[in-house]
Amino acid sequence: MNYGVSLFVVVIVLLLIIPLSPFLLDVMIILNISAALIILLISMNITESLEFSIFPALLLITTLFRLGINVSSTRNILSNSGSAGQVIQAFGDFVLQGNVVVGFVIFFIIVLVQFLVITKGAERVAEVAARFTLDAMPGKQMAIDADLSSGLINEQEAKIRRYKIQKEADFYGSMDGATKIVKGDAVMSLIITAVNFIGGVIIGMVQGTMSFTEVLSVYSIATVGDGLVSQIPALLISVATGMIVTRAVAEGSLNQDVSKQFLAQPQSMMLAGIVMLVLMLVPGMPKLQMIILGVGLVAGGMVLSRRMENMAQLQEPELAMVGGGLAAGPMEEAEPVSEEEYYRDINNIYSLISVEPVEMEFGYSLIPLVDEASGGRMINRIVIFRRQYAQEMGLVIPSIRLRDSSSLNTNQYVIKIKGEEVAKGEILVDYYLALEPPNLSGEVDGIETVEPAYGIPSRWITPENKEIAEIYGYTVIDPLSVMLTHLSETLRRHSYELVTRQEVVQLVENTKKNSAELVEEVIPALISYGGFQKVLVNLLREGIPIKDMETILETIADTVPNSRDIDTITENIRIALKRTITRRFSENGSMRVVTLDTELEKHMIASLTKSDQGTYMALSPDTMQSIIEQLSEEIRKFHELSQDVIVLTSQVIRPYFFRLIEQFYPNVYVLSFNEIANNVQIQALGSITG
Repeated sequence: MNYGVSLFVVVIVLLLIIPLSPFLLDVMIILNISAALIILLISMNITESLEFSIFPALLLITTLFRLGINVSSTRNILSNSGSAGQVIQAFGDFVLQGNVVVGFVIFFIIVLVQFLVITKGAERVAEVAARFTLDAMPGKQMAIDADLSSGLINEQEAKIRRYKIQKEADFYGSMDGATKIVKGDAVMSLIITAVNFIGGVIIGMVQGTMSFTEVLSVYSIATVGDGLVSQIPALLISVATGMIVTRAVAEGSLNQDVSKQFLAQPQSMMLAGIVMLVLMLVPGMPKLQMIILGVGLVAGGMVLSRRMENMAQLQEPELAMVGGGLAAGPMEEAEPVSEEEYYRDINNIYSLISVEPVEMEFGYSLIPLVDEASGGRMINRIVIFRRQYAQEMGLVIPSIRLRDSSSLNTNQYVIKIKGEEVAKGEILVDYYLALEPPNLSGEVDGIETVEPAYGIPSRWITPENKEIAEIYGYTVIDPLSVMLTHLSETLRRHSYELVTRQEVVQLVENTKKNSAELVEEVIPALISYGGFQKVLVNLLREGIPIKDMETILETIADTVPNSRDIDTITENIRIALKRTITRRFSENGSMRVVTLDTELEKHMIASLTKSDQGTYMALSPDTMQSIIEQLSEEIRKFHELSQDVIVLTSQVIRPYFFRLIEQFYPNVYVLSFNEIANNVQIQALGSITG
């Protein structure tokens, strides 16, 4: 079975050489028509092109099979006085029906329809789809990264989607070439038809066994029959090709999409029915047929319209607001009628001075995105992000308080950490955000803006322009995903501020479940809860996961007897977590970095100064300005890469260099050589000199 296809291809090649009897030729022709019909039906029932990814190779095999049958039938026609089997004879008789001219006209119309309409159109669609699919790949990768960072998908789902994008690009590239095969097959069919007819007439007249009229009749029937049994499967395959390459915006099978989208427009059906009834008044038009069709369309449209209205009434959501706010948890209870009476109790005043770890406030236009009673899905998406972040970084993001705010513009939202604003954005609920790709294929109308999480130039577009924007290579994101991505990236940058003493105790208690002896040895005997909190804050501030709590505690146990300095403990933990750091910042076994010049590192080491507040780097203003300017130039090299900006230094100056540049470039990561595993290939994109 594994070699069935290979054996079939070998048989096809042999058809070009070995003569076939009329009986075997009939079998091959019937098999060819059946295979073409199966391929057409499959192409109509798939929901996306990749479900039939073998189609380009199958197109080549079926074309070769068809040409092999053509060669065998031509051999039989020319050598057996026009006799090439019952199938060819039946098709020729059915189409000609005693009139050679009409038969040839019908045959050439079929060939030209396939060549000029279906094949030409499918070829153009495949060419454009291949080009736009390749141009849209960077944008689609960015969309996957955004969904991954916002917690919508996990790493496994992201890998599957990236693999699917790659397969889609390969598929449309193959289809672009495969359609040329169909085009060549149509041309070859015309040539074989001419050879069959002209060659057959010449041979019949030379042999002299039949009159000219008999020769013309016999070979015209054979020629048209052979052309039809070849072109009918070719036409089916061409239609299947068009079906495959035009499935870009399909949601289901072709049958489902046609039914769903036609039946969703009852007004159009009623208008078409009225037009048919008006056309009935034209003199000479068949009134009975047009009355039946027009009345049927109007009645069907009215029934569908009434059904859609009933469904809309059943599904209409009700807006529910309680206590003037929303929360990612139980809804707040309604306050007493009298505010003065409520605050007479001094204990109630304390609720005014409490600070939420994370808050998000919305303008009124954004409430439907958040309120579950209105169909909002934000709370569910936040839950997914919290789970994904905990699995990735080892920290549980606390509950996020969601509130509406009258002080904001209707389309604005604000993200707060411990009561203070850290990020702000504005979205348009009824629009989509289109992220501009590096190379635009065309511009789409919209309101220019900047994507809030990553600062990418974008524009708000209407839903009607969504499909054309995707064709031009834009990455189109819905408003909720824009807001969720901004929230998730903000929490990632500020997660270290959420590591409270209470959270540290919770993490320690969770570690005790598996390593009670280790926890008892380290905390609080070797390091206090406050010191341990500082260590975890240092790690999270620089994007280092704290999930491997056992390794962190073991490293503290090994380091504290020699040094109790928090920075020294943190650096030793980073070295112990080198595999985690390597996985976190490398991509496909390689890591692109910016390095520091040897002389500059020596100068930095010499400038280290100790004070009561700790050790810091005392560089001159000119040196600092030079470093910042050079780093700015090097960061631009990372703009087209999917990797974070990484500066690689020696272990001695790593923490001090990070503190030096943190205020200028908080998204730049500083690693030391000791924190990178040996199996990673390091590629230096540039160097910073003194």
